Amino acid sequence: MTRSLPTAVRTHLSALRILLVFTVVTGVLYPLAVTGVAQGAFPHEANGSRITRHGTVMGSSLIGQNFALPKAHPGDPGEPLRPDPAWFQPRPSAGGYDPLATGASNLGPNNPVLVRSVEARRAAVARFDGVAPRDVPADAVTASGSGLDPHISPGYAYEQVNRVAKTRGLRPATVHALVTAHVEDRVLGFLGERRVNVVQLNAALADHR
Repeated sequence: MTRSLPTAVRTHLSALRILLVFTVVTGVLYPLAVTGVAQGAFPHEANGSRITRHGTVMGSSLIGQNFALPKAHPGDPGEPLRPDPAWFQPRPSAGGYDPLATGASNLGPNNPVLVRSVEARRAAVARFDGVAPRDVPADAVTASGSGLDPHISPGYAYEQVNRVAKTRGLRPATVHALVTAHVEDRVLGFLGERRVNVVQLNAALADHR
């Protein structure tokens, strides 16, 4: 007669079988099913909403990025980025659009450091775009909460039209129409504000000569 296993051993063997079953179900079958559905029904979103141009990935429509001139001293981490006048510029980012450093400055609206920073940005944007300081939109001088927002207001996009057109040798009307084509309406018609995705806009701009 075969001697039965001790209760503690039987309990551990049952636990091990349950562990193996759930490992296969939740660690293999479920991820494969979700991945298959995502790739079949939402391939663009499942792969990071990537923006490609001539087969090369330019970025993601979900994450903003800097459109800056090359650094004079690439090895110097302290050298500030200079905006490239040939591209539409995003709003400021407290983290430099680094996905690993997402976040805001956490400075209150009356903080003197933030006030001075906003005024300095306003003057710089006015000079860069050739407009009066009073015409600079709020999102041109304030960062988003995430520091990765790829959107700007239509007003800020239209403000940049003349500068981009002049730098690229294009008709302002052509660039203006390109911005209009990239204005996104409110979500469901009433949530949020109308906006322009700078990464997508610059991707379309790159094909204009």
